[in-house]
Amino acid sequence: MRRQISRLVVLLLAVVAGLLAPPAAAVDVEAVLAPFPDLKGFARLLASSPVARELAGRSSLTLLAVPDRYLPQSPSAFAAAAGADLADVLRYHVLLEYISPADLRRLPAYGKLVTTLFQTTGRASADLGAVNVTFTGPSGSLGVIRSPAPFPASNATVLRAVTSVPYNLSVLAVSGLIVPSGFDLAASDARPTGAGPVNITRVLADARGFNVAASMLEASGVAEEFEGDERGAGITVFVPTDEAFASVPAGDRLQSLPADRKAVVLRFHVLHSYYPLGSLESIVNPLQPTLATEYASQAGRFTLNITRFNGSVAIDTGVVQATITRTVFDQNPVAVFAVSKVLLPKEMFARTGPGGEAVVAAAGTPPPASSASMPPQPDEGERTPPTKLSAPPGNYTTSLAASSSSSAKTVCWSCIALLYLALAMLLLPTV
Repeated sequence: MRRQISRLVVLLLAVVAGLLAPPAAAVDVEAVLAPFPDLKGFARLLASSPVARELAGRSSLTLLAVPDRYLPQSPSAFAAAAGADLADVLRYHVLLEYISPADLRRLPAYGKLVTTLFQTTGRASADLGAVNVTFTGPSGSLGVIRSPAPFPASNATVLRAVTSVPYNLSVLAVSGLIVPSGFDLAASDARPTGAGPVNITRVLADARGFNVAASMLEASGVAEEFEGDERGAGITVFVPTDEAFASVPAGDRLQSLPADRKAVVLRFHVLHSYYPLGSLESIVNPLQPTLATEYASQAGRFTLNITRFNGSVAIDTGVVQATITRTVFDQNPVAVFAVSKVLLPKEMFARTGPGGEAVVAAAGTPPPASSASMPPQPDEGERTPPTKLSAPPGNYTTSLAASSSSSAKTVCWSCIALLYLALAMLLLPTV
C-alpha cells in the first residue's frame, strides 16, 4: 500500500512541476557556444553582427554553426562575392524552429522547408528565405541543409549535433556557410519604424502553396481587419496550405458558405496577439480565443486548443486536429504559420457519419454576427470589451505567463491539495 502511495506522490510531484514550470525563455547563444573551441570563430561572427541582438529576443531556434576548419578565410569577402551581406548570411543559419537529431531522423524523404531569420528581413522573395532540411546525406552525416534554389554555396552537410537547450535552442554543426538566393539589396534592412501594417495577402502570394487562402482573404475583405488588428498586441495567423483546402471533404460545403460565414471561418484562424513559434510551443493557457470570438454572442466560443504534441504544435478545433508545418512569416507584431488542415469551428461544423469519422458537414445553427451585421450593442455602462489576448510587452514570454487563466491556477492548487492528501496518507501508520 505504501509503495502505491509513494508512486502516486512521485506522479503528483511531476504533474505539479510541469504545471508550475515557466514558459521557455530566450537563450544566450554566445554563452551556449562558449564551451566549444572549434566554434569560436563562428561565435565571434555572431557577436560582431546585429544577429546576436536579434537572437536575444527569440526562443525555439536551431542554429547552424560552422566549425573553424570549415569557415572561409574571410567570411565577409565570401558573402560579398555572392552579392550578400554577412549579417544576412548569418541570419540564414538561424532556423525559426527547434530541430533535434531525433527530429532530423523523422523527416520525410523529400525533406522539410524551414523558415530562417533571414526571411523576416523582407528581402527574400517567395520562400527563398527558407532552407530545405533533409535527413539523407553523405555517410556519417545527419542530413543536408540546402537553399530552395540550388546554386554553388547553397547547401551544407549536417556534421553533428553540438548541444541543445530543449526546446529553446538546438545547435547543429554544418560543413560550411550557406548563402541564400534571391537577394534584393535595394530593400531596406528591416521594416522601418512606423511602417504600415504587413499585407498578409501579399505575404501569402509571395510564398508558395497558399493560393486558395490568399484568394479567400482578398475576396472577403477580412485581410483589412487583420492589418488593423496588428497594432497593439499584434496577430498570429494560421494559414491552411492549398493541399489542406483540397483535402477538406466535399460534404462540408465550405466554399459554398455565404460570405459572412466564410469571414467567420477566416477570423477563426487568427489569434489577437503576436506568438512566435517558441511561444506557441510553451503556451501557458492552451485554450485561446480567436478574432471570431470577438464577434460571437458569448465568450468561450470559437476558441482554439493549442498544445505541443510529438514535437509539433497541435491545434484542435473540436472538429479538426491540425499541426503547424512551417513558419511563413515572423516579424513582430505579425506571425504567419502554415497549418496542415483548414480549421473548422465546432460552432459551425459538426462531425457526421457512423463512428464519428472525419466527415464534416455544415451545421444548421446560424453563424455569429459578422462585422457588417453586429447585434445591438448594450448601453455604454453595460458594454464589456471584446475578448482579446494581452499584448506581449517586449518579452513575449512575460506576457504568456501573465495570460494564465484562473482555471489553470485552480488546476495547480487542486494538484497541490492532492499532493498534501497523499503525503498525509503516506504518514499514517499501517493497520
